Amino acid sequence: MKKIALTMIFAGATLMAADGAALFAKCAGCHGQKGEKAALGKSAHIGGLDAATIVKDLEGYKAGTLNKHGMGGVMKGQVASLSEDDMKALADYISKLK
Repeated sequence: MKKIALTMIFAGATLMAADGAALFAKCAGCHGQKGEKAALGKSAHIGGLDAATIVKDLEGYKAGTLNKHGMGGVMKGQVASLSEDDMKALADYISKLK
């Protein structure tokens, strides 16, 4: 019985884990399907960037302390609802884009 309960808890946690690909769908309109576009003609390409750098940037945008390429206001609105786990999942996904 304990094994079943533990299995169900683990499965539930896995299902609730943030999905980087699903989160990136919102980003792709400006950044491209592979992070290959300069968003609104201003930003750098983000596909393949280091995940830790992406998380740091997302945290900065969310806090309103980062304004790369003059996009701080736009990005603050885009990342406002992201949790820390969402940011990590999104950064991991973006870092693997080629």
